[in-house]
Amino acid sequence: MQYRKFGKLDWEVSALGFGAMRLPVVNKNHSNVDEPEAIRMMRYAFDHGVNYVDSSYGYHQGNSEVVIGKALKDGYREKVRVATKLQSGEVHTAADFDRCLNEQLKRLQTDRIDFYLLHHLNKAAWPKLRDLGVLSWADSAISDGRISYFGFSFHDTYDVFQDIIDSYNWTLCQIQYNYMDEALNPGTRGLQYAHEKGLAVVVMEPIRGGRLTRPPSIVAELWTSAPVQRTPQEWALRWVWNHPEVTLVLSGMNNMEQVVENVGYAEHSQPHNLTTSDLELIAQVRDAYRSLGPASCTGCGYCMPCPNGVDIPHIFDLYNEAMIYNSPEKPRKYYSDKREIKEEQRADRCIKCEQCLGKCPQKIPITDLLEKAHVFLTGKI
Repeated sequence: MQYRKFGKLDWEVSALGFGAMRLPVVNKNHSNVDEPEAIRMMRYAFDHGVNYVDSSYGYHQGNSEVVIGKALKDGYREKVRVATKLQSGEVHTAADFDRCLNEQLKRLQTDRIDFYLLHHLNKAAWPKLRDLGVLSWADSAISDGRISYFGFSFHDTYDVFQDIIDSYNWTLCQIQYNYMDEALNPGTRGLQYAHEKGLAVVVMEPIRGGRLTRPPSIVAELWTSAPVQRTPQEWALRWVWNHPEVTLVLSGMNNMEQVVENVGYAEHSQPHNLTTSDLELIAQVRDAYRSLGPASCTGCGYCMPCPNGVDIPHIFDLYNEAMIYNSPEKPRKYYSDKREIKEEQRADRCIKCEQCLGKCPQKIPITDLLEKAHVFLTGKI
């Protein structure tokens, strides 16, 4: 196992962290974790050098934290640092900060959470928690010993990310980062900014929730052409580890085979571990994936603001996601979720004024594609 310095702390973390969001379950019931197998998997990882495990209040309807608490018995708690998160949807008043934390301590069977994060911060969740006094509350929870360090996980634009980082003396942040999303907010720019500020940067979704392990034929042929043969998941993990600004990579493993494989990959997780030809191949793979998307949108935002309020880049991102990876379920779910895209921002609100057409550097037929995207994302085809 390789290790890296954890931001400003005098401590080294394993390059691979155990993400406990996708534990094995019984009878496809997401809340019914297969505890013996999950514990066996985690302890294998811990025995092979993994010293960081990540969860959240709602993972597996709260049972992720329960199973972690059991896995950390028999001396493992002293070997592993625990990270878990507070979900903003659980917070309605300032009293909920203590309620949630104390419940999580009980589930984890510990008196201290090493890294406590605000979960899924964005432009809506951040001001809500901030105005309820979450930062002063965190200082008090650190003072009384219930948490050791404070951080956040993030899903929004770079500007929001920078504002959050500059608002507090955070220890860590958690962002989505992979070779398909290097330009997705906050992207490489956010990774570098957080690193410059001294934060440990924890990367989630290095394999895009498993999507990069199932390449279409055009991508599979490119991987086969490599002089050194690696699995698609090893290529994806190595690309993230290649960045010295990355502190550790989380993997949400749901079977023992994945744990064994990923622990093995982590033996070769040093920064700058890829050659120039390796990086050129990954760039070709990225381009091949993108060629499968119906909208050649780069997310530049020049089409915005839409005079009728349509969230054009977000809609095209969901549409591409569904088509590139032949996996429409999650994008359709997001499209129907008013927390992700409000009704007044959906594609059917486009009145075809065509003001966006002249602004798009990619010359995308935006209005026509919005109509197709709406039909597809609402499941009408």
